[in-house]
Amino acid sequence: MDLETHIRRKLKSKPLLIMTHIVMGYPSFRESWAVARTMVEAGVDLMELQIPFSEPMADGPIILHANQKALAGGANLTKCFEFARELGTQLQVPLLFMSYYNLLFKHGVRRFAAEMKAVGVSGAIVPDLPPEEGGEYLAAMQAEKLSPVALFAPNTPDERMRMISEHASGMVYCVARKGVTGAKTDFSTDLSSYLERARRATSLPLAVGFGLKERRDVDFVRGKADVAIVGSKSLEVLNESGLHALGDFMRTLTEPARSA
Repeated sequence: MDLETHIRRKLKSKPLLIMTHIVMGYPSFRESWAVARTMVEAGVDLMELQIPFSEPMADGPIILHANQKALAGGANLTKCFEFARELGTQLQVPLLFMSYYNLLFKHGVRRFAAEMKAVGVSGAIVPDLPPEEGGEYLAAMQAEKLSPVALFAPNTPDERMRMISEHASGMVYCVARKGVTGAKTDFSTDLSSYLERARRATSLPLAVGFGLKERRDVDFVRGKADVAIVGSKSLEVLNESGLHALGDFMRTLTEPARSA
């Protein structure tokens, strides 16, 4: 089942899906497995698997630290592909790779897409690759029937949003603010109007990430988007309080909204 179809089917029974983020190999691959299982058992609907990279330019200090530790612990592309394969066979949620283009380029873009398909990953998020420069990547993803998830930002003009959407599939990742992951996001009318513009620009499901830290942030985007993405905060909870606390935290996000 392709990513967009999966999201739309899930939305028939849930008004908002939760996607989470892990850095593969952090704190170790064994612990990454436990983190992923804990998140799925807590009810997350999709999972973003970040391939560790030495210069993750879109990421703030928490995820940067996780990337550095994973690389120091021996994480590499081969191990990440194998980890994704094993995860996909046992945890029944769509998996997306998050990576920077340098890794795809060095590995070979067509080879990267073919190996993604082989291990069961549904799509990829490559934040430093604009569509104008992504012809080989987009063609390789299309050939393998995978979803190249595009990104919108608050300062993306409407016309460019429409152009970006034409090259995307699966969903569109709406970055909630300029800057890097983990910093504070202002959940306000400005964000609402931005998401309204995004909704008009694309027919794909909308996912919102960067700065979602608690239940009220998730509640704010309900009805405005289809997927809420929580990344840095889940790593922060894991680092400070451990795996059990992480499961409790994720359940605060996935539990059904209470009526007033």
